[in-house]
Amino acid sequence: MKRLAMAAMLAALVSVPALADPLEGNWLTAPDDNGNSGMIEVTPCGGGLCGTLTRAFDPAGKEVQSPQVGRRIIWDTVPKGGGEYRGKVYAPDRDKTYNSKLILSGDNLSVSGCVLGICREGGVWRRQQ
Repeated sequence: MKRLAMAAMLAALVSVPALADPLEGNWLTAPDDNGNSGMIEVTPCGGGLCGTLTRAFDPAGKEVQSPQVGRRIIWDTVPKGGGEYRGKVYAPDRDKTYNSKLILSGDNLSVSGCVLGICREGGVWRRQQ
């Protein structure tokens, strides 16, 4: 009987899905220097989180074709505690990669980054359903 109970408990533990990181999901970026925005899908990758551009929008909010769709926008992103994440972020409008600082607060993600001492605010991304 003990073995049956242990086997049932072990099966229950194995079937419990891993808890998703709060950063996972779809995020609408703030407009860039050109007024364009995008949809970023954040998923686990390697030992951290990555975000890929899945859709692009013009300044009027109309979906547009972009060679950047499918490109990884954030990577090597790991939680540091208190809603803060660090990693890398690519800015297509400037064709630059920054060391990122992401601050998660509910359904808002404040994005900023620095490279060689030059920092940039990436605005607030908003979680999408």
